[in-house]
Amino acid sequence: MTIAEVSRKMDISADTLRYYERIGLIPPVKRSKSGIRDYSEKDLGWISFAKCMRGAGISIEALIEYVALFQQGDDTITTRKQILIDQRDELEKKIEEMQGTLTYLNTKLEHYEDMMVPKERKLAEE
Repeated sequence: MTIAEVSRKMDISADTLRYYERIGLIPPVKRSKSGIRDYSEKDLGWISFAKCMRGAGISIEALIEYVALFQQGDDTITTRKQILIDQRDELEKKIEEMQGTLTYLNTKLEHYEDMMVPKERKLAEE
């Protein structure tokens, strides 16, 4: 599959795909005799993984380390698992913080007309 096909299928720019490969966020993609990237289903799996993890806010550094360890083989399974555990824990903290912010906003919105509008009007008059 060409980079253009993968870009359309995975909804990710060709530049981002090249960047992900260049920095080691996905393993190197095999190339045709003419040097054109030829993405396999395995490559698509790595791209899906990277997109999902980046979408969740997982650091590029952690993902690069994970991919590098994966390429070293089964001796790194424990370390790779620990990276995922650490990233999950960080994500849970972020979700908790965001949930607190959402609760705060919802409370503010519930009382906006009664409390906030009069306060804002008073501030505007000063």
